Amino acid sequence: MLLSITTTHRPAGDLGYLLHKHPDKFQSFDLSFGTAHAYYPEVGEERCTACLLLDVDAVGLVRGRNPDQDFLLAQYVNDRPYVASSFLSVAVAQVFGSALQGRCKDRPELVTTPLPLEARLDVLPVRGGEGFLRAVFEPLGYEIEAVRHPLDERFPEWGESPYFSVTIRRTTTLSDLLTHLYVLVPVFDARKHYFVGHEEIEKLLAKGEGWLARHPAKDEIARRFLGNRPSLYRLALSRLVGDEEPDEDEPPETGRAEERLEEPISLNDQRLGAVVAALRASGARRVLDLGCGEGKLIRELLKDRQFEAILGLDVSVRTLEIATRRLKLERLPEVQAERVKLIHGSLMYRDKRLDGFDAAAVVEVVEHLDPPRLRAFERVLFEFARPGTVVLTTPNREFNVTWETLPAGKFRHPHHRFEWTRHEFQAWATGVAGRFGYEVRFLPVGQEHPEYGPPTQMGVFQKADGAGG
Repeated sequence: MLLSITTTHRPAGDLGYLLHKHPDKFQSFDLSFGTAHAYYPEVGEERCTACLLLDVDAVGLVRGRNPDQDFLLAQYVNDRPYVASSFLSVAVAQVFGSALQGRCKDRPELVTTPLPLEARLDVLPVRGGEGFLRAVFEPLGYEIEAVRHPLDERFPEWGESPYFSVTIRRTTTLSDLLTHLYVLVPVFDARKHYFVGHEEIEKLLAKGEGWLARHPAKDEIARRFLGNRPSLYRLALSRLVGDEEPDEDEPPETGRAEERLEEPISLNDQRLGAVVAALRASGARRVLDLGCGEGKLIRELLKDRQFEAILGLDVSVRTLEIATRRLKLERLPEVQAERVKLIHGSLMYRDKRLDGFDAAAVVEVVEHLDPPRLRAFERVLFEFARPGTVVLTTPNREFNVTWETLPAGKFRHPHHRFEWTRHEFQAWATGVAGRFGYEVRFLPVGQEHPEYGPPTQMGVFQKADGAGG
């Protein structure tokens, strides 16, 4: 199978710097399933072409190293040595790894320079036809040429094959081009030569960052990339875009409406202090911050050496980027930085990364969930992740009447789906505790009103003695 990449950028030889492969050399690389060869059939000032030729070990496939055997003679009759597939993606990652990751030591300015690039895949199996091919590449800005091959030219009545010769063109960075090929080539083929597990979700999210969430065919791309395994691609989609993710165009001021409303009584500081105190009292050393936002609670937890590992999860990639900057993780001493990890994810789907923690904080989060989705959230946290302690806060709707600036009947934040009264919150929390083997106690946060109670209500769930998990 052959991949060729051509540029007409001047000087065209810059392609060699980006690929970290010298144009005058023919280089070979041993891979677990064969050999990859990198070479340049064309090198000039105005045009340069680099090729990656993959020689798959057909004998190795017959000996059973390929799990993709979906019919009786698949070991002996298959297209794996000849077509672009997941083998090619692995080869790109190993042979052109630095270019894929956007690194170029000798000419770092080239990494972010858009170049006129053309990539040709001599034989690409497209399960879905040319329409699917265009639906995947065109939203990314590529111009496409596709030639479909008949099953056998001698027998036209047999019809067309799923095999295409495909050329795509776009002015972009080499890293972006390679990233798109890495993700999408196995998507067209819809088959992988290795077991597809949860680690493939991490690959998809890492390589899809910045483009996949906005792609109109993201559902189909995720489904095919993850081997049509429903549990995997549903989790990937939830982490990719999230059902509760706020509008990316929301002005920052909108997201701070609740904070401005509560500012006169420093409620946010009181809330964080109450949560930290509850976590400290639980004896927890490994803590989850679910819906971590911009990292305000994590900043407080970092000040206390009791908390040895802190995992922050949020559905918004943009918010996580802000948290990373505000926490200045790259400037922290190594020992401190190792205590914190920020991940993208949704509270709607089970996530094994949340297992094994002593406690979880859910601060002003549940009111952002649609009520029908609360049951899914309950299972994710209390049934599957199942920390020993859960500290959860939410607004007390009864208190809203004390704020003159808040119109009657309005919630504190435009993205709140509901706000509970004290009775409603306690009824929900007691039900959850009973269903999942926890005990819960309720604490007020902020100055209490004699009639309307505290501005924030907090429930501290403790796993009941003898409860499983």
